[in-house]
Amino acid sequence: LMEDSTLAQVGKNLREAMKILEDGEPDVGMERQMSVRNIIPGPLQGDGQDVASILHLVHNLIHEEEEEEEEKPVQHRMQNVGEQGHMALLGHSLAAYISVLNRDRLRKLTTRIQSDTTLWLCRIFRYENGSACFHEDDRDGLVKVCRLVINARYEEFATEGYTALSSQQPVIYQSTSCRPGLGQHLCSQLGLPLSSLCTVPCNTIFGSQHQMDVALLDKLIKEDIEAGKLPLLLIANAGTPGAGHTDKLSRLKDLCDQHHLWLHVEGVNLATLALGQVTSAITAATRSDSMTLTPGQWLGLPAVTAVTLYRHEDPALSLAAGLTSSQPVEKLRALPLWLSLQYLGHNGIVQKIRHATDLSQNLLLKLKSMTSIKAAVEDEENSPVVLFKFVQEMSAGSSGGSTDGFCVGEKEVLDTFNRWLGEQLAQLVPTSGVDVVELEDEGTCVRFSPLL
Repeated sequence: LMEDSTLAQVGKNLREAMKILEDGEPDVGMERQMSVRNIIPGPLQGDGQDVASILHLVHNLIHEEEEEEEEKPVQHRMQNVGEQGHMALLGHSLAAYISVLNRDRLRKLTTRIQSDTTLWLCRIFRYENGSACFHEDDRDGLVKVCRLVINARYEEFATEGYTALSSQQPVIYQSTSCRPGLGQHLCSQLGLPLSSLCTVPCNTIFGSQHQMDVALLDKLIKEDIEAGKLPLLLIANAGTPGAGHTDKLSRLKDLCDQHHLWLHVEGVNLATLALGQVTSAITAATRSDSMTLTPGQWLGLPAVTAVTLYRHEDPALSLAAGLTSSQPVEKLRALPLWLSLQYLGHNGIVQKIRHATDLSQNLLLKLKSMTSIKAAVEDEENSPVVLFKFVQEMSAGSSGGSTDGFCVGEKEVLDTFNRWLGEQLAQLVPTSGVDVVELEDEGTCVRFSPLL
């Protein structure tokens, strides 16, 4: 088959553009123009500019801060996206080209791209018989899943709208370890009152203090049912945003089945489903009704959509909820990921995730040998998240470095030092996956999470 000359030109143009953006030297003449109008945008020029001039303008805008902070230019240098990143960026260029094909070709091609990507992701992450929704904001999949469940549980919702909810107020459950603002975002997008959101405390005595208290959840659900409310959906974590812990997903799924709740799972630990050996705590996520993946973050792919895998048998309700679309152009969101997955291959994907967990294990081993550092990880074999902090040595070994052994003033000093430590590490190696987290019991900790 003859190669499409336009396709070849798209790839060539992208390579040239990235070369200018990543390696190009700042244009001195352009810099003089920018110095005049860097605060107030200037008017659109009467005559058009060539591509190279526009790209040099973008390059100068990206590196503008380097001129202002000459003492540390390395920190602001644009990161080279690498060959796999170019595949994701090429996907966006190709999507624009493909969108102008005639309607029949466009429909066939987009259906194939979405079907392939869905099949590959379901196999890689062990989610059998799943469908996929591709979305830019990683919260949008959950919003659409909630719409699906509302449409399924309230038969008159499609015609009556919010008045159909007045007979039984819907309730969405999340734990105190969920990412901040998620529940409020859901209520805002769905037009639900905040009273429809129930935040379940985490364990206080038995189990991880970052896991949802299953017994208390059961009690809250029963109380809501007795109050005439309708338990709708539960958001569980496979890797909490702070400590990276996983809820007791198997028990939560059984509880959801018992009370007819939809179970949605999200979190960085879902990435380990791609590995050969996975703990039962994580494989339980494959029983969920839906789960959100962020392969762009996990695999280092720029501008790649998040994906929500879900199981539901009614395509009409999925369409009404926005999980599927009848517009072929919408399906092109999967194109950058479709290209990137093929470039990496199954082995390459597994290798990247395994490399991240290996890095975490190696760091944990080194930290354990340091008496002044307290490290914590949920699963030493596969967990991609490691927490650590500097602790003042205690005379009584029984305290184990816990903040309980310090007075308030000492704890504040340690928190301040650990915050500084994390910020320095993140500044020295910006792409290392190091950041600072504030946890209720542990205080300020440094987190190493190479998949984020």
